[in-house]
Amino acid sequence: MPRQRSPNRDKAKELYISGKGKLLLKDIAEQLNISDTQIRKWKSQDKWDEELKGNVTKTKSNVTKQKKGINIQPLNELNPEDIETLEADGLNEKQRLFCLLYSRTFNATKSYQKVYGVSYQVAMACGPRLLGKDRIKAEIMKLKQERCKRELLTKEDIFQKYMDIAFADLNDYIEFGQEETIVMSAFGPVMEDGNPVTKMVNTVRFKESDEVDGTILSEVKKGKDGVSIKLADRMKALEWLADHIGWATDEQKAKVELLQAQKKKLEVESVQEDDEGVVIINDIK
Repeated sequence: MPRQRSPNRDKAKELYISGKGKLLLKDIAEQLNISDTQIRKWKSQDKWDEELKGNVTKTKSNVTKQKKGINIQPLNELNPEDIETLEADGLNEKQRLFCLLYSRTFNATKSYQKVYGVSYQVAMACGPRLLGKDRIKAEIMKLKQERCKRELLTKEDIFQKYMDIAFADLNDYIEFGQEETIVMSAFGPVMEDGNPVTKMVNTVRFKESDEVDGTILSEVKKGKDGVSIKLADRMKALEWLADHIGWATDEQKAKVELLQAQKKKLEVESVQEDDEGVVIINDIK
């Protein structure tokens, strides 16, 4: 029975091809936790350079065909102050760019995909792995600190923003209730005794964009079922607050305790109301 082909063999090839042959073999080996020797062996056996030039003859294989890497948009130009922060020892240029993108997006997969130009599947495997390296984590922490200094942010400012996210209220963004409306037919208003027939309908309205804090919204979209909004992840914000409670001022600590108590009370009340057939809407569709 033939030995099963290593999935890393195709990942390594895709990294090399997607990088147009400019990605060093030792970097590929490091990302996949494989020896340099094995990468060189695969490169020779599978004729990576020939395929890169378009001269390789494709042969049949019983291996599942891999998806081609997607087209990646070029990186936006870096600000001068960003370039100054890319001087960490022990990291190559692509690794430093990965750190910079991650410090902005907090998404290891997307950051890896944009820097290395690989498919989403490869980035999903390699991004978190690269993020786990000590040198990478140290550089990301440095970039975060530099960003706070440039934007004159204090720990208290950051803590407050997470508080805003964790305890965001949908009532700040929408208005909902009931209103009386005229019943319509194909021929116009339905009449009874010379008067239009009316009925009560549920309504939901979004507030104007200049009236709300858009930084707390993670998504606003219009689909076939209508317009919807989505708040930033409040559970993650609560976890962050719990981990960084030492950053808070005494006033912020007291407010967090009060808001948490109010939240628990509302959760209990919502359970009781659900038993009476009342539904509390969290996500507007």
